[in-house]
Amino acid sequence: MPMIQTRRRFLTTMGLAGAAGLVRAPPLQAAGAALETTTVRIAKVPAACLAPQFVSEELLRAEGFTDVRFAEVSPPAIEQAIGRGEVDFAGNEPTSIIRAIAGGAPVVVLTGVHVGCYELFAQELFSRIGELKGKRVAGDNAVLFDLIAAQVGLDPANDLDYVGSTDPAVDPLELFAQGKIDAFLGFPPHPQELRARGFRNVLVSTAMDRPWSQYFCCMLMGNPEFVRNHPVATKSALRAILKAADLCAAEPERAARRLVDRGFAPRYDYALQTLNDVPYDRWREYDPEDTIRYYALRLHELGIIKSTPQKIIAENTNWRFFNELKRELKA
Repeated sequence: MPMIQTRRRFLTTMGLAGAAGLVRAPPLQAAGAALETTTVRIAKVPAACLAPQFVSEELLRAEGFTDVRFAEVSPPAIEQAIGRGEVDFAGNEPTSIIRAIAGGAPVVVLTGVHVGCYELFAQELFSRIGELKGKRVAGDNAVLFDLIAAQVGLDPANDLDYVGSTDPAVDPLELFAQGKIDAFLGFPPHPQELRARGFRNVLVSTAMDRPWSQYFCCMLMGNPEFVRNHPVATKSALRAILKAADLCAAEPERAARRLVDRGFAPRYDYALQTLNDVPYDRWREYDPEDTIRYYALRLHELGIIKSTPQKIIAENTNWRFFNELKRELKA
């Protein structure tokens, strides 16, 4: 049944929009209204899990965008690039988005895109997160690691020896692979690389394990001025990206090949495994506001942010487009 439903979603997606290069179809106008701008700029960052925004070009063109740009952005500067108007849309995970908002970044969160892509690997002698007390750990997201540790009663500040890396020559993943640290939290392609190297001991999968599996893992932000001045274009861009999420689930081989051919991922095998591992077609089942509320509460409890969830949701989110598209893009 899941395969039938996924295939049906793909056919619906392609029937409504079409993607040149994947299937042929004439361009469509956005909801019967002309786009206020036919240019859209999307952040390009080295994260294969953000595949929907990277494989959305043909779908964006089908919506009426004639100038589709992917701008290189450093991962730590994603929210700042949005706020400065260097890109119109970008994806990131909730803890980074919320911390940036709490720090004053002028961004608006518009939708969730997919669920869980982080995995916490540990050396074989560990079977529970609590056993990492006093151990050396590292990863792609120290803040999320703190939340995972705190959720089982550890004090992240005192119970974990987090090995940060300010030296680009030091690779925490390699330290883990060499047995020099005890646990590593990573997002694609790092989990895929670790599995390829024989590591199988996963203590947490944010796609499978509660509470993390109940919330979006990556969300899409927009530049507030773009969203305010170009509502038709905003909805059209979100429509294309959410349809691209369905495409990633229904045709992972084609989507993975597109990621590699366009330079968004270095290896086809890791890209394909990412697309097979991440449940891209479940975005309709989740509430993005719940995601922001949950992570903002956890960050507030640990003293990482001072802003309340209510303030962040009221001032830096807009679910109008997501709610409309959720109704329009029924499987």
